[in-house]
Amino acid sequence: MNVLILGSGGREHAFAWKIAQSKRLENLYIAPGNAGTALCGTNVNIGVNDFEGIKKLVWEKGIDLVLVGPEDPLVNGIHDFFLNDEVLKDVAVIGPKKDGALIEGSKDFSKRLMEKYKIPTARYKSFTKANLEEGYKFLETLKAPYVLKADGLAAGKGVLILSEIAEAKLELKNMLMDAKFGNASATVVIEEFLHGIELSVFVLTDGKSYKILPAAKDYKRIGEGDTGLNTGGMGAVSPVPFADAAFIKKVEEKVVIPTINGLRSEGIDYRGFVFVGLMNCNGEPYVIEYNCRMGDPETEVVIPRIKSDLLDLLEGVAKQNLHEKSFDVINEIATTVVLVSGGYPEDYEKGKLVKGLDAIKESQVFHSGTQLKGEDVLTNGGRVFAVTSFSNNIKGAVDKSMKAAQQVQYDGKYYRKDIGLDLINWTS
Repeated sequence: MNVLILGSGGREHAFAWKIAQSKRLENLYIAPGNAGTALCGTNVNIGVNDFEGIKKLVWEKGIDLVLVGPEDPLVNGIHDFFLNDEVLKDVAVIGPKKDGALIEGSKDFSKRLMEKYKIPTARYKSFTKANLEEGYKFLETLKAPYVLKADGLAAGKGVLILSEIAEAKLELKNMLMDAKFGNASATVVIEEFLHGIELSVFVLTDGKSYKILPAAKDYKRIGEGDTGLNTGGMGAVSPVPFADAAFIKKVEEKVVIPTINGLRSEGIDYRGFVFVGLMNCNGEPYVIEYNCRMGDPETEVVIPRIKSDLLDLLEGVAKQNLHEKSFDVINEIATTVVLVSGGYPEDYEKGKLVKGLDAIKESQVFHSGTQLKGEDVLTNGGRVFAVTSFSNNIKGAVDKSMKAAQQVQYDGKYYRKDIGLDLINWTS
């Protein structure tokens, strides 16, 4: 089977690394890829939203299956593009069509879906500039902190959590009237703040049946102790001690089943991954958000824990016989520590020479923001590497990742040294 992965981050390197192990794989292409994916297959310099360029590549290379990594091309309708094209219509695409991608592309749509199908979530209302004053009044019914979410995609920056109501009202005005996040904040969802501990549950579905993949917890703040600016994610752990079998069973019954059935009831043929961002509130799951793809850096701990052939599962999605497939999970704990560029998530420099990768023996290094220049690996993003390690306990896995993180060398390297430490002595 010839496979194309779209994307250039750590998630896509993890996918490439896993699919490259499949006995069913003939050729693997990654567009545009990074220095890490080049170790697993062939990188092709085509952007994820260059649909015509992707079409030409699929035709020339005889691609059988396309795995879409990031949300942008899904929200922009790449799956629909394939289905509506005579050349591409029989090529399997893993990732929802435009209507399904709305679960991430529109916060208002996803909240209405949850409300309609009685999926537990925070109380909310949506507002536009036409009813700004009603938004102010709704804020007054809530307790601090106040959560404001831009309806559309805002490159991970469209969620504000504010401690003062005056500030919340000002930011609501900035989002609606002054287009703080452009068209993404033409509608703003205001919701109550949920108290608990956050985790991510990943579901693979063919539109009818589903498989629940390992759960994970990520660390979003740049600073240790979860302080400082929000990032795309500074590390992750899978599994997590506060999401035992009983809790995941609740997630399945209260969230996963009504979500899959709800999408079907809405006439949405959803084939791909559903990322369910959850809050564990005193043992009960509440949905914070959906994403229409796998998370990053969670993919770097979830996918390595899957023993089975990932390509076989993906084919089950494409052929809608996922229920016939089975998969096994490694029982050990996986942790990943993300190495970033100095200054991230604000201004940072690219093009720094990386050394020390060959010295790492006990961990798997997934490239997130790298490029090849000749035989040299250079930094090419804010998040540069995700260093994944296994052990039978969290501390053992973290220690391996920390050792590897020290071995990687480039100017401006930074990483959190407390990933997973809050879970080592976890008691509910």
